[in-house]
Amino acid sequence: MSKPLQFISVAVLVVLAVACAALYNRYQRTTVDLAGARSSADSSRASYERTLDAIAEIQDSLSAITPNEPLLSPNSSLHAENQIGGPNRTEMLDRIAVLRAGIARSKQRIFDLEQRLRQQGNKVAGLQKMVTHLKQDLNTKQDQLAQLSQQVESLQTQVGGLQTQVASDQDTLHARDTALEDRRREVATVYYVVGTKQELESAGVVAAKGGLLGIGKTILPTGRVDEHAMTPLDTDLASVVETNAAKARVLSAQPPTSYEMRLENGHMELHILDPVSFRTVKHLVIVTA
Repeated sequence: MSKPLQFISVAVLVVLAVACAALYNRYQRTTVDLAGARSSADSSRASYERTLDAIAEIQDSLSAITPNEPLLSPNSSLHAENQIGGPNRTEMLDRIAVLRAGIARSKQRIFDLEQRLRQQGNKVAGLQKMVTHLKQDLNTKQDQLAQLSQQVESLQTQVGGLQTQVASDQDTLHARDTALEDRRREVATVYYVVGTKQELESAGVVAAKGGLLGIGKTILPTGRVDEHAMTPLDTDLASVVETNAAKARVLSAQPPTSYEMRLENGHMELHILDPVSFRTVKHLVIVTA
């Protein structure tokens, strides 16, 4: 082989060697860039999936925040007024507090999600749209909760007025019942006194009248009685007047058919048979022997 041909061959080999080295270096850089791109894609995909998971979690939280729709209904005011007092009122206020706390947590999660998207530079339109939807849903929940709170406050005011009216009515009914009971007791009560002839005369309840020279006198009520010195008897509740003597008789003017005298265990007792008729005479005088 001639020297020129050898020189050309060497030159070609050198060029090929340089080209191969350049291609190898480019291949190495391409491989590194590809690995970096794959890593970045994996990171972006993981970030995207985490974002979707966060959005789904927030959406679930918002879906769980459901203000009491029946209470928001215009037709349920009367039912709510009946149910808002006492333990139900406390339960409703507790529920409102729980709803507010849930909304506050959702609001913080949305804020954190937006901050993370800004830091990552994630401008995916679909994610931004989903976050916007979450914020709109959150605002709707806040409006519903505000409306619910206003209704609860309004119902509390109405219930307060109703409770005041009920208390006033109860006082009125109590006063009326007391007056009716006082009137019933007044009508049903008689006052009695039981004693010997001497005891009754000394008290001025009876006096001996008529007769001749002290003989044949009749013992009659004087009509001068002190009810505070007599024993009251509610004839609606009791029907027996006991004595401690084996003999006794009625001196006052109660209708004879309205009572009877009975000997019980060696003692006379007056048994009222007709309370309405019996109490037409308010003072009962029984003399014992």
